[in-house]
Amino acid sequence: MTDTAPTKTTPAAPSSKPVWTPPPGRLGNLTSTQEAALAKVRAELQAEGAFVEARHDDPTLLRFLRARKFDVVKAKEMLLNAEKWRKEFGVEELVRTFDFKELNEVDRFYPQYYHGMDKSGRPIYIERIGNLNVKALYACTTMERVLQRLVVEYESFLSMRLPACSAAVGHPVETSLTILDLGGVSLSNFIRVKDYVAAATSIGQNYYPECMGAFYIINAHWAFTAVWAAIKPWLNEVTVSKVHIVGGASVYGPLLLSQIDKEVLPSDFGGECACKGGCSLSDVGPWNPKAEKADTIPTLHYILYRIHGEPPDRSLSTLYN
Repeated sequence: MTDTAPTKTTPAAPSSKPVWTPPPGRLGNLTSTQEAALAKVRAELQAEGAFVEARHDDPTLLRFLRARKFDVVKAKEMLLNAEKWRKEFGVEELVRTFDFKELNEVDRFYPQYYHGMDKSGRPIYIERIGNLNVKALYACTTMERVLQRLVVEYESFLSMRLPACSAAVGHPVETSLTILDLGGVSLSNFIRVKDYVAAATSIGQNYYPECMGAFYIINAHWAFTAVWAAIKPWLNEVTVSKVHIVGGASVYGPLLLSQIDKEVLPSDFGGECACKGGCSLSDVGPWNPKAEKADTIPTLHYILYRIHGEPPDRSLSTLYN
């Protein structure tokens, strides 16, 4: 009888992509108490005729619940206040009609833009206050229009950017990574624009909660102590915990590159990206796949309704299943 050699088994190659699991407080990772809170707030909104099917999917309800530590009464109050504000601010009409024709000029004085995804799939949002010229800014636009643009961008973030990033990475993405560049900022300029910053902060915290994943304040120098003292009272404790304050390029460069691929990070921040026409006007990302090849800069109105025809389904629920 001839011995049979043992069969050799080739071990499976380790996956290069880590298995994604939902963070706590999200669909797929809820405690029984959190699941009950979600069901309760949904049922109460429906019973009161306040449930808006197009917007109040489970991930959205959970954003408000997380913002109020799963206190149903407080979360429902926050959401109803947000709905009241939407009507008063005219959000739906703004999304349909807003055209920020002064975008290129405003960009010279106060660059605010989305640019690609970080390594976790989060859309990257960048603001550069160092270039801020308040007098020139309000000569070409108004505080009201800058706030309107902010709101339209929040809506685009929820309806387009997050779903596109989620599809690109294969799992739900619900937050952004923000870079606030203070390089060259003067305290006097910040004081002149503090009313806008306060209003923008209020809109983000009260009506679009739990959208920020990480916040890097770079090029922070001695004057920022006074700036931070002015900003911090406007922020809740959860937001403050996500803020990372760092100094110059030698410090923030490696930190940002640990979160963002060098091909994605603009060269101004130590990366290698140099978009045609400038990174601040490219709107490059999975939500706008033609951006890199475009000969002209697409306006937000064009992106929302000329390319897509209508906003895509904003629900992230299906990606959790």
